[in-house]
Amino acid sequence: MFDELDWYLQLGLNVVIAAAIMIGAFWISGVAKRQINKLGLKYEELDDTLFLFLASLAKYAILAIAVVFVLSRFGIQTTSLVALLGAAGLAIGLALQGTLSNLAAGVMLLGFRPFKIGDYVDVGGYAGTVRAITLFTTEIATSDNIQIIIPNGDVWSSSIRNYSYYDRRRCDIVIGVSYDTDLKKAEAALRKVINADERSLQDPEPFVRVTNLGDSSVDFTLRVWAMSSDYGALKSALLWGIKEELEAQGIDIPYPTSVHIDVKA
Repeated sequence: MFDELDWYLQLGLNVVIAAAIMIGAFWISGVAKRQINKLGLKYEELDDTLFLFLASLAKYAILAIAVVFVLSRFGIQTTSLVALLGAAGLAIGLALQGTLSNLAAGVMLLGFRPFKIGDYVDVGGYAGTVRAITLFTTEIATSDNIQIIIPNGDVWSSSIRNYSYYDRRRCDIVIGVSYDTDLKKAEAALRKVINADERSLQDPEPFVRVTNLGDSSVDFTLRVWAMSSDYGALKSALLWGIKEELEAQGIDIPYPTSVHIDVKA
């Protein structure tokens, strides 16, 4: 009878201790989660999604350790259980290695942030505006508004061209004029078009030089700096304005011609 009473007392004690362990684990995991989320607010240059993931990971890791302690308290051999969980984890990891590689790449992308939402990028063979970055995939929208979902593993393993990273971009244009053109007059006309557009930055100074003597034209190269947000509109406006200005000043823009000779026997 005393043995039975002792068993019930020990069981009750174990239940109380197990409850205390789990309550403590929930409290500690909650504190850890909040502290990690606070780090996300402190380091604004890092994405919040990364800290949400790390916070959840820390929470469940603490709870898993607490469960192991509780099972051990009730006399359950946890060594074999941990080994079993480890083997199961390895098997799941091998089965989901592609998914896990995307997860790892997602963590790297969110941590190092080679691009952010709203940037225009060329990555994984696709160009478009970044709409979303998750732990597994990156979503971009092409210029014709097509949704592209790219696995993060492909994003991280490829070259990334971020057209929005710097606030300035250089617009390069090559314009050919005929060989009988007054080159100083042509240069002045080109600079007039550049200077007339307020989106053309003067620092660095616009570059207008003859860079090639082609088969049918003397080629000018124009290098004009602009704010990244103005790049596309400025390039289009310059091409339009250059053609109109050269025509107004009687400067010919030649095009390649072919001469066909009929040889008759």
